[in-house]
Amino acid sequence: MQDITKNNFDFLRVLLAFIVFLGHLGALSVSPELKFLEYSPIEIAVFGFFIVSGFLIARSYERSSSLKSYFKKRIRRIVPAYLLVVFLCAVLLSLVSKLSFTEYFSNTQVYKYLFWNSIFLNFKAPWLPGVFGNQAVNGALWTLKIEMSYYFCVPLLFLLFGKNNKYRNISLIILYFLSLVYLNYFESLGKISVAKQLPGTLSYFIPGMLIYFNFDQFIKHKKILFIIAILTVWIDLFTGIILFSPVMIGIIVLYIAYSFKFLNNFGKYGDFTYGIYIFHFPIIRTFTTLGLFEDYNPFLMAFICMLVVIAVGVSSWHFYEKRFL
Repeated sequence: MQDITKNNFDFLRVLLAFIVFLGHLGALSVSPELKFLEYSPIEIAVFGFFIVSGFLIARSYERSSSLKSYFKKRIRRIVPAYLLVVFLCAVLLSLVSKLSFTEYFSNTQVYKYLFWNSIFLNFKAPWLPGVFGNQAVNGALWTLKIEMSYYFCVPLLFLLFGKNNKYRNISLIILYFLSLVYLNYFESLGKISVAKQLPGTLSYFIPGMLIYFNFDQFIKHKKILFIIAILTVWIDLFTGIILFSPVMIGIIVLYIAYSFKFLNNFGKYGDFTYGIYIFHFPIIRTFTTLGLFEDYNPFLMAFICMLVVIAVGVSSWHFYEKRFL
């Protein structure tokens, strides 16, 4: 049976992060030449991250020696870099603000931004004074409060469902459908942002957990499951109701994670995904604010922007993130 530690999660996360980056590049650059990048499937990539989290967080909890050990590992992975990007945005984006330094740092919105974002409530203060036309500084951070919520959900789910795999599977399937009821209800009302909060996104997290708990069976039948998933993942598009696609996307994502062995060592130079994900949004917006996509060749600027995002992600990992792990 396949070794669970031999996987392509590092490659997969980088791929998902770049799908999000390209989609945001198309939307935020406000460049007609780059508009085609808006077709990058950002939403599917974000759901892919949730699925991977379901698998890896369940595994992390089960392998942890204690609840304290589990929370220490999870918080060290996400919180330091998150606080860093919030702090750096509040300070460095003063350079592109329409306000003077004095006006900027005396504006209470700066400190509201620091406070609310530092406790993961980005929606309470998403903008900084005079920065990016007072639009959201970092629209990618909304998923991080969902991720933090997952960290607390997993121990609770283990406590409620116990270690009996049959009972646990049934309980998770019931929870999956309850999550879909919430998701479809609020989407039918047009309240998309509400639909994509924790109760709704659990429908993507749970398939990752289910595959983890039934890993041997998944590996044994992964090829036929992959074919079924590819053939049926489109059904929800035609019905207009989300029912099968979260599970099918989960199967596709985990199939990629445990196939193509040549990608197993993709992360040997470090895990840059998180840095790329949390820093790319304000970097793209800074390029746009400075008029770089408008004044110069937009494709060249898109390439340079990508290099800057990669450099920041690599630096974040080597000089900051890994020190906490």
